[in-house]
This record gives sequence, structure tokens and C-alpha cells, in this order.
Amino acid sequence: MSQTKSEEVFLRSYPKVIFFWPLFLTSLVLWIIQLFMPAPEPVLGYFWVGMFFVNLFVIAFDFSSTKFFVLILIIVVGLLIVIFLVLPEIELSGIGGTTFNLALTQEFYLTMTLIFGLVLGIVIINAQFNYWKVERNEIYHKSGIFSSADRYPVQSLRIKKSIPDVFEFLFLRAGSMVLMPGRADEVIQLPTVLNVNKRSEEIDRLLSHVSVEPDELDQ
Repeated sequence: MSQTKSEEVFLRSYPKVIFFWPLFLTSLVLWIIQLFMPAPEPVLGYFWVGMFFVNLFVIAFDFSSTKFFVLILIIVVGLLIVIFLVLPEIELSGIGGTTFNLALTQEFYLTMTLIFGLVLGIVIINAQFNYWKVERNEIYHKSGIFSSADRYPVQSLRIKKSIPDVFEFLFLRAGSMVLMPGRADEVIQLPTVLNVNKRSEEIDRLLSHVSVEPDELDQ
């Protein structure tokens, strides 16, 4: 008899590129908008570049402090204001006095949509074949379609959960989890687990009948 969904918890750790989903969605929406315009619209180009900067900034650094997060947010807003209101009015004297123009064609937005969509699709599909499954009596690791599976006991399982990046948590409720099923050398690192709080609560409920030591480092 197969196990019900409540008797198992799937844990998947994704690469950082998963956090480019806002740029994928932005490219898709701007492509649709640009389709109905007779010429490339500069405002859309400024918006795409601003979103690209913010998205890249989020992935490049970890923001664990709330105060630092607010400071960075203010800086980002200031830069966006400069991009939208200041740069369009600047004349570049070195190239014939033309204005700064970031008008992008609908072909560009479509290309970016396809690139990000393809990469994100591959990442999501790959995660379906590379996961950790926590059951009542064991932890099951599957890596790849044809690879063998590893199994670990849960009797002395310890769980550490942390949220090292505020932005990543806001984007996809993501955080890191560390599973320690037994000996000190048996440490399972999962740096990017989506819906990390929910997954942690599900494991606690699932293993409530065995000796488990949950240790949440950062709520």
C-alpha cells in the first residue's frame, strides 16, 4: 500500500538561478505589451534594466539583517528613480548629442523570456529527480533517474533551519535546512529549500512519534 502525502515530506534544494523568476515574468509581460506598440518604448527598457539590476543584486548577496535590507531597498529605489527620471534627460555629447535611450524591441523581450523560461524549466524538471524524502522511519535520497538511492535512519534526527537571505525568503519563502540523521559525519546540506517554514513544520508533525530534535536557527 502506497504512503499518503501526510506520511512523507519531499525536500528539494534549487540552484540560485531559480530566483530569476521575476525577470522571466517581467520579460514575458513586457514582450506582450511591446507587441501592441508601433515602436520600441524606452520606458519599458528602463523598467527591464532596473528589474535586471535588482534581481542580480538579490542573487549576488545575502541580506540577513532587516536594517540592512531596508537600507538596500532605499538605495535600489533611488537608483530606479535615477534610471527613469534622470538618465533619459542626459545628453551624451561624445556620440553626436543623442539622448540616453534604452528602447528594447519585442524580439529582445521574447528572447529573454525563452532563455529564462528554458533554464528555469530545466531546473524544475531536474529537481523532480533529485530530492530527499523524509518518512517516518527513514530519509530517502534520490539523485537522477537511474541512480541508486541512499537511505538514512531518523531515530536521532536533528534539524536545523535558517533563513540566511531576506530577499530569497520574500521571493519564494526560501531558506536552508540541515539534516543530521545520526553520526557527526552524516550531515545533509540543503541550501535553498522553497517554503522552508512549511517543510520544517511538516517534518516536525511527521516525526512527532520519534525522538527528533528540531533546532531552528532563524525564524
